Amino acid sequence: MRLNRKIKQLSGMAAALMVCSIMTVSCSKDDDKQMETSGNISAMVSMNKDYSILATAVTKAGLSETLSSTGPFTVFAPNNEAFESSGITMADINNMSAETLKSVLLYHTLTSKIVASNVPAGPNAEVKTANGANVYVTKNANGVFLNGWAVNSADMMATNGVIHGISHVLMPPTKNIVEFATSNSNLSFLVAAVLRASQGTTNVAQLLSGSGSYTVFAPTNQAFINAGFTTIASINQADPSVLTKILTYHVLSNRAFSSDLSDGQMLSTLNGEKITVKLSGKAMLKGKSNTSESTITGLNMLATNGVVHVIDQVLLP
Repeated sequence: MRLNRKIKQLSGMAAALMVCSIMTVSCSKDDDKQMETSGNISAMVSMNKDYSILATAVTKAGLSETLSSTGPFTVFAPNNEAFESSGITMADINNMSAETLKSVLLYHTLTSKIVASNVPAGPNAEVKTANGANVYVTKNANGVFLNGWAVNSADMMATNGVIHGISHVLMPPTKNIVEFATSNSNLSFLVAAVLRASQGTTNVAQLLSGSGSYTVFAPTNQAFINAGFTTIASINQADPSVLTKILTYHVLSNRAFSSDLSDGQMLSTLNGEKITVKLSGKAMLKGKSNTSESTITGLNMLATNGVVHVIDQVLLP
């Protein structure tokens, strides 16, 4: 399905974009593409050419009337640049179903008016959206973030609420971490490792598909190949206890978005050891036994029970 291909494209964002998201300036900074206050939310979006993709999506989803009503609403609005950097074009919007667009757009909408000064500090405060799912909000010295993505313009007042510009399209979670990895062909070696490890004393698959809240740094297929697991068959022949030790070294017992990472930070993993965050030039992680850093190549992919970041090297405890 075309939408599924586009969602997968969201996982291939460059690490340079991550650094930009982490180190972005405060959302109170003026944005040269900021809307002028001139009506209700629907009218303001439709009148601004920089939000033409969003305007098209609102119309196709049948939300124009809703966002013209009394409200109040808070809308986190991606402009055209945010859509395109998320891998979603106007053509993709035209090919998506109205129901899918409605779910995505309502995930950007709150049924109350919240100005920037009233955003919860978090970190990662749960806020219920109009589609019933939570977004995770953080306000810190670097700005305001939703699901790790930066708010880049704030407090565009409408007659029925407020609009905040956001740097990325937010996708509502529909799969747990294991289901997410299974649906991504570039993570098939990781899925095989999880299943093989689960044949030992720790059911890693059950853990990562359960109701907890985790962060997984997910090595790509090539990362496993580079680490010596050259085929899925070789993974299936590996000692489950060895795989469990490696895999749990890639998991945190809390939800950590890119906005939660800082240079030099030591992250405690499920196997009791630590990995080091480096943000000098690229966003990277260093395992205890690795001779070089692993680059984070995809980030902030929300699952129903946590968040996934893709990395290009297996971390070794």
